[in-house]
Amino acid sequence: MKKIYLLSSFLMLLIYGINAQTFVNTGAENKNVILEEYTGIYCTYCPDGHKVAQDLHDANPSDVVLINIHTGGYANPDPGDPDFTTQWGASLATLSSLTGYPAGSINRRTFSSFASNGGSAMSRGDWAAASSTIMGESSCVNVAAQSSIDLSTRELVVNVEAYYTASSSANTNKLNVAILQNNVEGPQTGGSSFNPGQVLSNGNYNHMHMLRHLLTGQYGEDIDTTTSGTFISRTYTYTIPADLNSIAYDLFN
Repeated sequence: MKKIYLLSSFLMLLIYGINAQTFVNTGAENKNVILEEYTGIYCTYCPDGHKVAQDLHDANPSDVVLINIHTGGYANPDPGDPDFTTQWGASLATLSSLTGYPAGSINRRTFSSFASNGGSAMSRGDWAAASSTIMGESSCVNVAAQSSIDLSTRELVVNVEAYYTASSSANTNKLNVAILQNNVEGPQTGGSSFNPGQVLSNGNYNHMHMLRHLLTGQYGEDIDTTTSGTFISRTYTYTIPADLNSIAYDLFN
């Protein structure tokens, strides 16, 4: 059975729901881009990938979401350096069939003309063209989210809405909610050479839209009714821990 992934992200963006006061748009729209970039603190050219991705977002701020996934040999920390990896990184990288870093997957689609190894992973020079293709396509479903955090209990509540403006080509789609974190200070090889705007006054690098957790798991949750006019409303609750791998979750970032 073919499955389509519907990706979004939180602490930057989340996925959203429709009840008495719906907030998802019910008019037809084009697709958005979810760029999952595979990176690591010892990857010399990864800061250039960060800049390419950020430029793509800045040119299309309402249509592009960036997710930086620290994984692989370049992300495994030496003693004394921070561990920005997650439980999801290695399997996501394997899913993409990447052959080097930095690499990126856009909407987890395989673009035959850009694929580096027959999978969804592409080099940074191909991200703009693949994104242009995605943003030029009509979407069968709109997805939106609203969220809140109780600062005293660290409880995150995410309300997700999806509305099908047309029938999907697949009987089952996937809904995925991710937690991202901005402004995470740490080392980065090649930062001053390839993305100096992200280098802090103390010489450290300011890491952005870093994947921290997937509330719905690696592959997301099933949406089993994908016909035109279908409305989906779901709520996710998660108590955000103090840290992951000793890297603090900053609730304001």
